[in-house]
Amino acid sequence: MNPEDFLQLALSRQSDRAYDKERPVEPEKLERILEAGRMAPSACNAQPWKFIVVTDNELTRKIGKAAAGLGMNKFAKDAPVHILIVEESANITSLLGGKVKGKYFPLIDIGIAASHLSLAAESEGLGSCILGWFDEKEIKRLLGVPSSKRVLLDITIGYPVKGKRKKIRKPKEKVISYNKY
Repeated sequence: MNPEDFLQLALSRQSDRAYDKERPVEPEKLERILEAGRMAPSACNAQPWKFIVVTDNELTRKIGKAAAGLGMNKFAKDAPVHILIVEESANITSLLGGKVKGKYFPLIDIGIAASHLSLAAESEGLGSCILGWFDEKEIKRLLGVPSSKRVLLDITIGYPVKGKRKKIRKPKEKVISYNKY
């Protein structure tokens, strides 16, 4: 793989908030996206996640409606695929290491997995958006997630209907330093 290919992928990936609701995502593309998420690194290889993939049309609308609260995420009801990430138990090594270091690794690990999923979607010519704002209680009810579990993210995936936007990021000097703060 050419190193510039990955940089181009990272540059082209954006949060897409409008999808072609008539165009389904091909199962083989979805399988490759999920495999990329499954292969994401995690602290002590704990893999503290479960991906619930929603492709049923009626259920995607209901999940989308649960993600559209207070004027947020109205586009979610048109996404043909939702991947909900449920936090699962980390292994003892990860939990102990996190206690010692004062870090909760499962949240970091799930963020990495979400990044893998969204970059994989981009590589398949699909758009995605990582959502943290949604009615968790309603999503749990719709998907049969045990009340003791947390649904942390909803990643919408579909064919985008809008073009690429110019990325706006802080200048390098503000976010990168070498050998000192």
